[in-house]
Amino acid sequence: MEINRFAATIDHTLLKPDATGEEITRLCAEAKEFRFAAVCINPWHVTNAARLLSGSGVAVAAVAGFPLGANTTAVKVFEAGEAVQNGAGEIDLVINIAAIKEGLLSIVSEEIALVRRVTAGATLKVILETALLEKKEKRLAARIAVESGADMLKTSTGFFGGATEDDIRLLAEAAPGFGIKASGGIRDARLALRLLAVGATRLGTSSALQIIQELEKTQEGK
Repeated sequence: MEINRFAATIDHTLLKPDATGEEITRLCAEAKEFRFAAVCINPWHVTNAARLLSGSGVAVAAVAGFPLGANTTAVKVFEAGEAVQNGAGEIDLVINIAAIKEGLLSIVSEEIALVRRVTAGATLKVILETALLEKKEKRLAARIAVESGADMLKTSTGFFGGATEDDIRLLAEAAPGFGIKASGGIRDARLALRLLAVGATRLGTSSALQIIQELEKTQEGK
C-alpha cells in the first residue's frame, strides 16, 4: 500500500492520562506532516489541538465515556457535546457495555441517539469493546449502533484487548458497507495491513510513526 494512502487511514492516538501540552503539540505536528486522518485525544486537549490543526485537513477526535463506558448517559452527552463545541470533528464514544450484556438494549440505543443529537456535523464512532463481548453481543451492539446514528463502528479502547481480524470480519458482516475503526494493539505494519485487508477503514494507533517507518523501509528494500 502507498504510504500516503495508508497514512490517510490513521487516527494518530495519544490517550495517556499524563500527556502534556508539549506532547499534544508534537502529535498534531506529526499528524499534519504525514496527513493522518485525525488525532485521537482526551477532551482536555481538544481546544489546543483544534487550534493547532485548524485548516490542516486533519480532524480532532475526542473520546467520550472513555475508557469504561460506565458513565451515565447525561455525562456522556455533556462530554461529547462540549468536545464538539471546543473543536472536535469526531467523537469516539464507548458503548454501555454492561447494558448490552444485560439486554438493556433501549438504554444503549437511546444513549447513542442522544449523543448523536449533540454531535450533529461531527463523525460519531461507537466503541463496542469487542474483547468483552460474545459474538452474538458484538453483532447486536453493531446493529444498535448503526440504527441509533453512529457513523462508524470501533472495535476497542485498547484497555481490555486489541483489534483482531476475526472481529473486523464479524463487524463487516454485521454492518455491510459501514466504516470500521480497528483500534488497540496495532503496533506493526503487518497487522495494520491485515486489518485493512479484511475490512477496516480506519486504524487507531499510538505507533503510527513506527509503522510508517516500517513501511518506508519495506518499500526501499523493494
